[in-house]
Amino acid sequence: MSKATTLPDGKHLQALEEKFDPEMRFRPSVPPATVLIKWLLITLSCFHYYTAGFGLLRETTHRGVHLAFVLGLIFLVFAGSKAAGSRQVRHSAATPGGIPLLDWLLAMGCALAVLYIPYTFEDLAFRVGNPNTLDVVFGSILFVALLEATRRSMGWPLPIIALIFTAYALFGPVFPGLLQHAGASWSQFINHQYLTSQGIYGVAVGVVATYVFHFVLFGVLATRIGLGQLFLDIASSVAGRYAGGPAKVSVFGSAMFGMLSGSSVANAVTVGSLTIPAMIRIGYQRHFAGAVEAAASTGGQITPPVLGAAAFLMIEFLGLPYHTIITAAIVPAFMHFFGVFMQVHFEAKRYGLRGLTDDEMPKLRQSLKMRWPTLIPLVLLISILVSGRTPYLAAFVGITSSAIVGLSTQVRGNTAKNWALMLVLHAALMGIAFTSLDETVKLVIFGASVVLTTVLMRQYHIRGRIAPAVLVEAFETGAKYALAVGAAAATVGIVIGVVTLTGVGFKISFIITSAAQALAGGLGSLVPSTWMTFQSLTLLCALVMTALVCVLMGCGIPTTANYIIMVTVAAPTLVQLGVEPLVAHFFVFYYGVLADITPPVALAAYAAAGMAGSDPFKTGNTAFRLGSAKALVPFVFVFSPSLLLVAKGFTWYDFAVTFAGCVLGITILAASLSKYFLVEMKPWEQLLCFAAAILTVAPGLTSTLIGLAMTVPVVLRHVKIWRSGPVLAS
Repeated sequence: MSKATTLPDGKHLQALEEKFDPEMRFRPSVPPATVLIKWLLITLSCFHYYTAGFGLLRETTHRGVHLAFVLGLIFLVFAGSKAAGSRQVRHSAATPGGIPLLDWLLAMGCALAVLYIPYTFEDLAFRVGNPNTLDVVFGSILFVALLEATRRSMGWPLPIIALIFTAYALFGPVFPGLLQHAGASWSQFINHQYLTSQGIYGVAVGVVATYVFHFVLFGVLATRIGLGQLFLDIASSVAGRYAGGPAKVSVFGSAMFGMLSGSSVANAVTVGSLTIPAMIRIGYQRHFAGAVEAAASTGGQITPPVLGAAAFLMIEFLGLPYHTIITAAIVPAFMHFFGVFMQVHFEAKRYGLRGLTDDEMPKLRQSLKMRWPTLIPLVLLISILVSGRTPYLAAFVGITSSAIVGLSTQVRGNTAKNWALMLVLHAALMGIAFTSLDETVKLVIFGASVVLTTVLMRQYHIRGRIAPAVLVEAFETGAKYALAVGAAAATVGIVIGVVTLTGVGFKISFIITSAAQALAGGLGSLVPSTWMTFQSLTLLCALVMTALVCVLMGCGIPTTANYIIMVTVAAPTLVQLGVEPLVAHFFVFYYGVLADITPPVALAAYAAAGMAGSDPFKTGNTAFRLGSAKALVPFVFVFSPSLLLVAKGFTWYDFAVTFAGCVLGITILAASLSKYFLVEMKPWEQLLCFAAAILTVAPGLTSTLIGLAMTVPVVLRHVKIWRSGPVLAS
């Protein structure tokens, strides 16, 4: 197998992620702090792994333990400033383990403030609405520490948004017009944010603590055992030999790798470490190579079965089973990758870029022979999700199966002992997961399996594709991924708390609806009523405003936080205008995902630009252009919900017409933006095709046929020139 197609090892990937992802830039430390932090991270992963398989704790206790670990660890692993994080560290009385004493105090104070609520839970019902002095003190400590933890791990934008909402809650009487309200005292504010489940301890933290963490851990472990490499080998074999091969491998590989990881940056770093150098080598411009990987990797957050954290929030917000969410995500995810693929294809044709040679591509048969067992965890996980069982049980089975496959099977030369051990351990896993045995019995079976594995591996010298140390490292790394998103979820809880405390969500909905109606009234004279009714025009204006706010919010905050805020203040507006809740949430979700390729804060694009050695802003702009299909498709499924497969009113006719229109329209749009179809496009052809793409994508057979008819002059001219011989761009 070509060395160029082999993923870097876990340590190298982690180093790349720490280099390009601000949320993974941990400061250096020295013993004993290094050892303590490592085992605290592993303990956090073990806590979530145990509760996923053997039962969640009481809601407040579960969220409290999770948040205490997350916020406490942030003060230990993230420095207060870039300068402090880059300087040499040493152990002293003022800096134990190389970490300032103040950060140790912040970590302990934050953990105590978080655990105060679960500890006093029995008396909590008598104090909600009438907090005592200790409640206010601990709540204030947590509020300040949480904002600082979020600033350290994610930057200023999200804490600033939380502070703005806090100011709105406290100083309601000074706001004008409809936004004015009675205001709240600090004690009332802390009561709502700290003592109830409407604020910091709300649904966002609950989802991260019960769903997101487990799937992040599964993605890390599945990558370590070789499933990510298998996906990339399949992608290379399918797409590598065609024009612009490495870019198409990037799209296919990112789509498949996105099934494991809901992190755009992790996808960009992992897949991009192979595809970006290959794209540059065959002739793609550096900024375009980085943009392709960024745009494709962002699709990982909308690719079933793992999706991003926002998808798990939908379960709580909508009260729908997870298999409904992932079914609805299938077609829009396909449209995103198809849009990126078509632009990559036209770019390759425009510049005459080659595909990969046989020597540069992996041997698929050999790769499948070596790595097919790594598919077992993914198959089990998907099967459990589709069966309707809880997502965290699916994650528990996926994690355990990954560990079994990694420890009991070899890359080459498996013996009967390897297969027997794998089968026995999977049988024990099925017994733990799918039977109604007592929790104690399940723990005994689990413990016996661990002991059996250890004894047999030593007795018969059974070796796996990973060493036990890699399993420990995966648990440590999985916890690292969860720190920043855990802080973000708690901080977004402050925003949600203000919305529920002040009722500002209803006021914002009224403002958006009124503005949309005013715009629709102005546009009504320009758009015939036979084309679009006033109600549809009002909805379109509301969608455009919501999309613009999502994109602007995405310029400064991560996708999950963007989704939660927008679904709190904007989704109710869409529902009032007649949009089904599932569709409204997906609209906000998909526009929120654009945050990772929206300059000036486009984390996936900046990570890819760093690997490509290109200008980050130029890379981000190009990635946004490549992801343009993602910007069109949400409008389509609002007006034709059949595209989501499980939305109310689904019909195969509507689905077929809408799906065909999207595929054709996205192809036309890709040609327009790439300035190439069969030959180089003229400016008037680009404009014509752009307009035709909008009409073709729009739901309805009539608009699709009109859009296709508009492209006829362009197609005829291109066919005529193409038949006379290929013409490449200069």
